[in-house]
Amino acid sequence: FLALLGRWFYYALMQRSSRQATLGQLALRLRVTDVEGRRISFARASGRHFATVLTGLTFGIGYVMVLFTTRKQTLHDLVAGTVVVR
Repeated sequence: FLALLGRWFYYALMQRSSRQATLGQLALRLRVTDVEGRRISFARASGRHFATVLTGLTFGIGYVMVLFTTRKQTLHDLVAGTVVVR
């Protein structure tokens, strides 16, 4: 339980921070924004994190959606109203 709680807080706090990315995303020079390019809130980052469950339940199709969306968004990005940018 603590591992799940820690994972949620890590992702949500890092993505809502001024750097807008986890350490891995920072290494790849990526950041998470809302669809208008603004920093996301803790609530939106939390929603994005929990929406990854939906992406996983689609047997990976939620990740393949990046090939077919104009903003290159995954299913959890669409649900949360976020986009990953360079």
